[in-house]
Amino acid sequence: QVQLVESGGELVQAGGSLRLSCAASGRTFSTFAVGWFRQAPGKERDFVAAISGGGRSTYLAESVKGRFTISGDNAKNTVYLQMNSLKPEDTAVYYCAAHESGSYYYYSSYYYWGQGTQVTVSS
Repeated sequence: QVQLVESGGELVQAGGSLRLSCAASGRTFSTFAVGWFRQAPGKERDFVAAISGGGRSTYLAESVKGRFTISGDNAKNTVYLQMNSLKPEDTAVYYCAAHESGSYYYYSSYYYWGQGTQVTVSS
């Protein structure tokens, strides 16, 4: 079993930056991939980014390429989502999740989820 805890979400002005953290316990991060998803009110949960187990490969949604990066720290068993040049449309609850099988881009491929952290970008 994997436990995931997100942190780092807060209110920020447009153009600002935030770094979200996803701390894992129960399994070593190097043994499973981690994804970040976000969900705005009334909308579906959308893929944002993913990193393969051990951090060799990363994947980003088109909407965040050039602004967000995903990275991992094996020693801290933590995955980070660095978000720059934030826009109001980035406002959402951000979730990290442990990948089980299938495409990294689909939320159904993940089986353990954190509780989420709220990111609000003001214009």
